[in-house]
Amino acid sequence: MKLKNLLTILPIVMACANVAQADALDTIKERGTLVCGTLGTSEPFSFQDPKTRQVVGYEVDLCKEIADSMGVKLEVKMISVAARIPELAAGRVDVVAANLGWSADRAKQIDYSYADYVSPQKILIRQTDADKLKKTADLAGKRVSAVSGSSSEAGVKRLIPDITTVTFKDPSTAFVALQQKKVDGFVGSELMLLKFEQSARKTPVKLTMIEDPLFTESWGLGVKKGEKALLGKINETMVGLEQSGKAQQIFDRWFGPETRFHTKRVFKMEEIKG
Repeated sequence: MKLKNLLTILPIVMACANVAQADALDTIKERGTLVCGTLGTSEPFSFQDPKTRQVVGYEVDLCKEIADSMGVKLEVKMISVAARIPELAAGRVDVVAANLGWSADRAKQIDYSYADYVSPQKILIRQTDADKLKKTADLAGKRVSAVSGSSSEAGVKRLIPDITTVTFKDPSTAFVALQQKKVDGFVGSELMLLKFEQSARKTPVKLTMIEDPLFTESWGLGVKKGEKALLGKINETMVGLEQSGKAQQIFDRWFGPETRFHTKRVFKMEEIKG
């Protein structure tokens, strides 16, 4: 191709690229709705309110703030852990707010917002096994349950040699497998495991967490790869929440001293350092 023709075509190509990058945000505004994909099974991040049957939680509140900043309504769509990236890729959701831990592999497939949570990943075991399973390495050669497609599943395979993972579609069934002694441990986020440990206190099979975390990961909201305008708007909203103090308020509403989780916020909404 001649240089003259190339110089003529190049601005057109660049202009088309800029339009494509703005498509998702423009489409959301034209539609008047932000479609947020979330789990709906992971209290207090997103779960069904037993009274209203509406999906509520920390991640839902963040999506609501983002929708408000765009001047559109929020539509919440429940998705599975394994479907998070496929739903984005297919365009069935605009943003994923679903316990989405950062990993180098995922970052090649989607774009991450600033961090919305930092999560220690731990292992829940039966209290009767606490004497022999004192650290995560003690589970070498054992069986653990995990949610299929989760970073917990990938992390435990990577960090504990000869471990066998038994995967389930949702956390509740992974928890039941531990109680029924089908596995030796259940790997997941500290907060999720705390909820299950608390619920097991009223059952014959008491549970406890191994204190040392398997690893710690930053979570973010996910958007389709290359949607720079949408990602920029989400990050801009998160910075505003951080600076105004509203990010802390939302966190305390779901995790703070007046909840059963009593969790201290130890992160800020800022770029995830991979």
